[in-house]
Amino acid sequence: MKLFLLPLIVLFFIAFLLYPLGILLGQSFFVEGRISFDYFRIILENPFYRDCFINSLMIGAWTTVICLAICIPLAYVFLRFNFPGKLIFNTLILVPLILPPFVGAIGLKQVLSRFGSLNLFLAELGLVNLANPPDWFGAGGFVGIIFLEVIHFFPILFLSVQAALANVDPSLRDAAANLGATPMRIFRTVTVPLAMPGIFAGSSIVFVASFTDLGAPLIFDFQTTVPTQIFNMINEPDNPVGYALVVMTLLIVSVLFILGKKLGEGNYAMLGRSASYDSTIHLKGAAAWLVTAAISVLLLIACLPHLGVILTSFSARWFMSVLPQEYSLQFYKEVFTLDLTTISMRNSLFYATCSAALDAVLGVLIAYLLVREKFVGKTLLDVLAMVPLALPGLVIAFAYYVAFIREPFGGGVLDPRQNPTLILIIAYAINRLPYIVRAAYAGLQQTSVSLEEASANLGARPLQTILKITLPLIAANIIAGTIMTFSFAMLDVSSGMVLAQERNFFPFTKAIFELMGRITPTAPAIACAMGVLAMLFLALCLWGASKLLGQKMGQLFKA
Repeated sequence: MKLFLLPLIVLFFIAFLLYPLGILLGQSFFVEGRISFDYFRIILENPFYRDCFINSLMIGAWTTVICLAICIPLAYVFLRFNFPGKLIFNTLILVPLILPPFVGAIGLKQVLSRFGSLNLFLAELGLVNLANPPDWFGAGGFVGIIFLEVIHFFPILFLSVQAALANVDPSLRDAAANLGATPMRIFRTVTVPLAMPGIFAGSSIVFVASFTDLGAPLIFDFQTTVPTQIFNMINEPDNPVGYALVVMTLLIVSVLFILGKKLGEGNYAMLGRSASYDSTIHLKGAAAWLVTAAISVLLLIACLPHLGVILTSFSARWFMSVLPQEYSLQFYKEVFTLDLTTISMRNSLFYATCSAALDAVLGVLIAYLLVREKFVGKTLLDVLAMVPLALPGLVIAFAYYVAFIREPFGGGVLDPRQNPTLILIIAYAINRLPYIVRAAYAGLQQTSVSLEEASANLGARPLQTILKITLPLIAANIIAGTIMTFSFAMLDVSSGMVLAQERNFFPFTKAIFELMGRITPTAPAIACAMGVLAMLFLALCLWGASKLLGQKMGQLFKA
């Protein structure tokens, strides 16, 4: 079977991963048939582009540092202590994930703008002068972008850190305590160092995602970032500076991602990885309620964009007041009646369903080959399957656009200018393929191969064994991974913004962006109503995935 499947999988990666990236590299480094760095020199000598890279690096760095400051103590508290509301918080901690920064920016502007709800509330208390209210976003939206990135990505880092901390052998903590170490010293010198692989892996993903996020800078109209300039280059597909800009982004992201992986390597092996006894400490009295209050405040701050989006979606009239003066359901009605919104929802459902199905098939086949088969190039296949996790969606989308508008694909089914449906499905699938590979890989590792051998010994063909034995045993992992790929494809920003150029092919998120650009007063409220529907949808998906995978969900984000 591997002799048939392996070449097909390799061809898929060559066509939809290596070829587009090769076009980018070729157009960036070759000038009139010779290798040249002229385009890169143009970028480095241009003060505007230098500022773009500095701003994007600062956004990524600040987001990662703040997320680490939140997630390491938060994950430790969840694993080591019991306190009031812990079970509820364990679910609510994923709530920030259900609103992408792209949509969250809309709600945040309603709450934290100069004449937003917060300043108006503080003015009523006499703490703010509305003649010169504070600018909470700072520097044209720079602070607001970082805030949005932090509250969206910290749950991903939390899942990764929590999974890493859960694998620390508790007997090592006990040994340190017996030698007289204080709890803080144990945490600093034993727990955190042993959890470094998960911490660095999660940090790499957060940095890459925030460095290359397109949606939040677009909504804030913050043009001096790398993603916004790459997006603007779509209108100039023959401009070689755009290719070089994307390649520089790819090189920076790759170096930082590899650095994060290397820093996480080392001798972290332990004799045991889980406790044989309940090592959690039951907090009581003021300490317990202090922890509950702190986590409640964190979640309240993290949900400010959500509250802004929800309130805006119901506001019939909201001007210079802390809360809307009138409420209405009219914007939800318009979501289901406007051509733009109904077409975009139908498109996204189709794109996401097809891409999730493609991911499920490819992911299970790749995981099966990696776990159950032996062949030359096994490590290379593993690397190819995981590479999209380190590649920003914006880079893949730009590579697809410039690769498939040229010969021999220009004017064909893969040309996004003609009909982006097929290329969007493949872009969504490539971006999220690592999730399903990880999920299926973990399930196969936990399933004894002896069950498959017994089936083969009874005369079952390999395909029968896979369908009747292997797949049912790892069904929970596959379903959870597929749910994740489907839900994130539904709310993808980069691929849809770049590849869907005509309104008839707009996905959900590009329709929201289109509405935000309209001057009609009801357009932002309709966009927020779409955002609320997206939140409900993604919340349901994440709840289903977490029920199936539990704390193992963090492994889906591990590169």
